[in-house]
Amino acid sequence: MHYPRFPLRIASMAVLAALLCGPVWAETPDSASGAVPAVWTPKEMRFVYMGFTAKFSCDGLADRMRQVLLLLGARKDLRVSPTACASGFGRPDPFPGVTIKMNVPEPADSKGAEGNAPAQTVPAHWKMVDVDSALARDPLWRAGQCELLEQIKQSILPMFSARNVHYQSNCIPNQLNVGATQLKAELLIADPQDTKSASPPATAY
Repeated sequence: MHYPRFPLRIASMAVLAALLCGPVWAETPDSASGAVPAVWTPKEMRFVYMGFTAKFSCDGLADRMRQVLLLLGARKDLRVSPTACASGFGRPDPFPGVTIKMNVPEPADSKGAEGNAPAQTVPAHWKMVDVDSALARDPLWRAGQCELLEQIKQSILPMFSARNVHYQSNCIPNQLNVGATQLKAELLIADPQDTKSASPPATAY
């Protein structure tokens, strides 16, 4: 019995194409680049610094915390406001504090990012952040900030999407121990966006 050669060739080419291409989702740009769809999630908290080695004024702490929050991935429209302090403007306070209102990126499919209505997603990537080195290059300065870094790890970092956290500390109050504290973590950081084309997302305030 004889079979036509042309239809058989067409069928063979179709099978070969299916084997070479594989599943469509395996070759999508997002999966290849490691991009993660994220949603901006509002967060609010009050942070009070309690340390002996480094001293902060309330406004000085607000500036420092703003730098920290942006480093960890908070959106640029965050608000960090000094709380009522016993000392005057620019003077070190025994227990300086700030109130924080911000939006942070969370994976769109995470339980914490779920809401009643679907939120607009933004592209994001996991990025390793060396917190202590990024805040200052001077090792003596970092040694004096070991108590602040400890409180950032305990109170601030859980507000963000973080993984593979590396933290070590041999912090002794009133002593400068170079290299005593290290804080690194992979954080979900939103990709830079074109502000002209992006629609303004909801804020926490």
